[in-house]
Amino acid sequence: MPRHELLSGLVQVYRRGDGRHWHCSASIKGRQYRVTTGEDDLALAKEFAENWYLGLRGKSQAGLLKKNEKTFKQAADQFLKEYEIITEGQRSPKWVRGYRDRLRLHLLPYFGSMGVSEITPGKAQEYRVHRISTSKTGKPPARSTIHDEIVTLRQVLKTAIRHGWLAHLPDFSPPYKSQGKVTHRPWFSPAEYKQLYEKTRAHAKEAQPQHRWFAEQLHDYVLFLGNTGLRPDEAKNLQHRDVAIVEEGGPGERILEIEVRGKRGVGYCKSTPMAVHPYERLLARPKYVTQGRVRERTRKKNPRQAPPLQYPQPTDHVFPGNHIKQFNRLLDKSELKLDRDGKARTAYSLRHTYICMRLMEGADVYQIAKNCRTSVEMIERFYAAHIKNMLDAAAINVMRPKKPKANAARAKGVDRSASDPEALEQL
Repeated sequence: MPRHELLSGLVQVYRRGDGRHWHCSASIKGRQYRVTTGEDDLALAKEFAENWYLGLRGKSQAGLLKKNEKTFKQAADQFLKEYEIITEGQRSPKWVRGYRDRLRLHLLPYFGSMGVSEITPGKAQEYRVHRISTSKTGKPPARSTIHDEIVTLRQVLKTAIRHGWLAHLPDFSPPYKSQGKVTHRPWFSPAEYKQLYEKTRAHAKEAQPQHRWFAEQLHDYVLFLGNTGLRPDEAKNLQHRDVAIVEEGGPGERILEIEVRGKRGVGYCKSTPMAVHPYERLLARPKYVTQGRVRERTRKKNPRQAPPLQYPQPTDHVFPGNHIKQFNRLLDKSELKLDRDGKARTAYSLRHTYICMRLMEGADVYQIAKNCRTSVEMIERFYAAHIKNMLDAAAINVMRPKKPKANAARAKGVDRSASDPEALEQL
């Protein structure tokens, strides 16, 4: 490979194999730089190499040369590789896919080529402005959406710190908004909850034979979640062997003891007595069999063979299937989809309803937190609008007895002294 040295060996000009163009290389502060000259004439290539080297020296003196460090893309690749393996079995694939999508769609196009030390709090703020100002839908992303993206950014930089690619984690907290408004999550008030389960009951009675089983399941689903406080994913994972009917509380009062498996691992829940009857209906309801025309065709083929009824077994799920579409249709028909703040209600709102109703009945917030597998802080933060029912007005509206006015007391004392010599001496 032909090779020439310039500026006392500081710059090398060379040609690779049978390549047409000349290349040049130089070393500045222990880091090697290479670039193609784009020239096939040696004299022009040498001239380009000298100018290129002098430009590098100037940038180095001005501090404009990038450090020899890992880029954000390399740190992100390492984070995804580690996170997916380390959290296997603890985080759902959907959760991991959320990190991957946020990096692919938003963070890598913006930060990908930057070195990890170049990502400062100012760059994070510029990213927030970029996301809000370049929204394709015309509507800025939700605050929680940008928060999730900043959390992903922070996780990637923590990976860089663990591998020694970054010295410390920058402060990415929002500079102008330290605390959001106190709001409560969408729920059903007692009157709205009654309207909902009356609607699901009527829907189950009026449903066609091929849809009746699903409508009855939905009715019991609403009552079950509204009286246990389970999350929708916890209800989906629930099996009959995880539920037991026990007597507890008042004489003859029955409740459900539930072993819950969900996002917080294994926990326990005790329901209200109103959850027992819906669960007994679920136990007594045979498994779904094909109805309507499909069943009639099956009977014509085998007129003597009727499929035996099968009832739920201990290892069967309490709520097989998916109730989301049917539940949303009933919310729309009942005009209950949106709460008074315009927030959409979902199946998760049944959990919020349970917590709010327990607070309104005066239950202990610590016991509610333990029963719902959450923290007191989370309940006070997201259900603060209903804590008013737990406040003791008698303890709050304490008033000190009023002291008599000075003038009235003095006048009273003067009148007394006029007829009482001893009082006069005391004055």
